[in-house]
Amino acid sequence: MMSCYPDTISWDDFEKIDLRVGIIRSVERNEKARKPAYLLKIDLGDRGEKISSAQITDKYTQDDLIGMQVLCVCNLRPKLVAGVKSEVLVTGIYDDQHHVVLATFNHALKPGSRLR
Repeated sequence: MMSCYPDTISWDDFEKIDLRVGIIRSVERNEKARKPAYLLKIDLGDRGEKISSAQITDKYTQDDLIGMQVLCVCNLRPKLVAGVKSEVLVTGIYDDQHHVVLATFNHALKPGSRLR
């Protein structure tokens, strides 16, 4: 059967993406970033705490983010962002104003839980 999406991937490809629940434990401004960004320390349960640099200052204050559960991509290669090694990618969608709205959860989940 032909897909309506031009760049389809196989189920095996999807299973390679390690998507997990992370809980934001601390937030600080990334002062070296060209565009305003936060450095997030994210609790991934048994996988430990990881750092992510995120340009989400338009939509969220530091206080908004503490304790928030977010969906993270955990198996991308670390990326150097404004002098900081970003170890995980927090996921989100751009709204009409081109601000990122984070992918979050409505119910409490264990940090490190994997999306299946």
